[in-house]
Amino acid sequence: MDIGYIIYSMVTDITEMPTKLSTLIVLVIFAWILFRYMRYAREGKEEKLFIRKIAGLNAIDEAIGRSTELGRPVLFVNGILDVDDIQTLAGLSILSYVAEKCAQYQTDLIMPTSRSVVMTVAQEVVKEAYLRAGRPDLYRADRIFYLTDDQFGFAAGVDGIMSREKPGAIFLLGAFYAESLILAETGYSVGAIQIAGTAMPAQLPFFVTACDYTLIGEELYAASAYLSKNPLEKASLKAQDMGKFLSMITILVGVTLKIGIELTKVFNPAVSQKLQSVMNVLLKYLGA
Repeated sequence: MDIGYIIYSMVTDITEMPTKLSTLIVLVIFAWILFRYMRYAREGKEEKLFIRKIAGLNAIDEAIGRSTELGRPVLFVNGILDVDDIQTLAGLSILSYVAEKCAQYQTDLIMPTSRSVVMTVAQEVVKEAYLRAGRPDLYRADRIFYLTDDQFGFAAGVDGIMSREKPGAIFLLGAFYAESLILAETGYSVGAIQIAGTAMPAQLPFFVTACDYTLIGEELYAASAYLSKNPLEKASLKAQDMGKFLSMITILVGVTLKIGIELTKVFNPAVSQKLQSVMNVLLKYLGA
């Protein structure tokens, strides 16, 4: 196919649909940011990949160590949704780290699940973690088990496990609904260190109140890169943060223009019309 025809088609598309141009610009900017941070990662420039400390993730080793000292097991609850939910996947990435530490400290790990597929995936994640730690002999598949799909039936079952086993550390990481406070309160009553994390805004106040550490929203998703110490994962995380920062700047510019339009309508209508023209152009290219 003639290269001139391809260029002509692209220019025609952009002329007829201005949103394609803005999409292309955003894609190019984000790709440049990503490759820039990946280059920093390959060059070993750790100072360029700085991620602020997250107290809840830093406390994981302390919580497992306390459980080991007390001779109690570690309880890990991965929420009540299936593996197609991003919060469940984020929790499983933290499970890998927790399981490896449990293997190193020779501490028993218990994980009830409310979805059978999550149970199967979690068993493989824990098995791999024990292999990495060099202690495959300590792995017990029967300690990662399915309870029930029912929301409050699952909460009651987990509460029973907490009351009987009295874990020294409890991890509540994933998607939770009305059962969040039930689980957190029972965990508090048995004297466990509790580290919780979810992206469900309505449940965060309960976790903040009843748990020792809480991962709020994005902190749960950043856990994998934070714990792995892999420079390339950190580079990806930094690029995402920069993308969000640019989005915030765009929103701020739009809000400022709108405020300026409304204020100048009274004092200087001519300026207001010019600002409105700028706003219309931006909205045209952003597809708003």
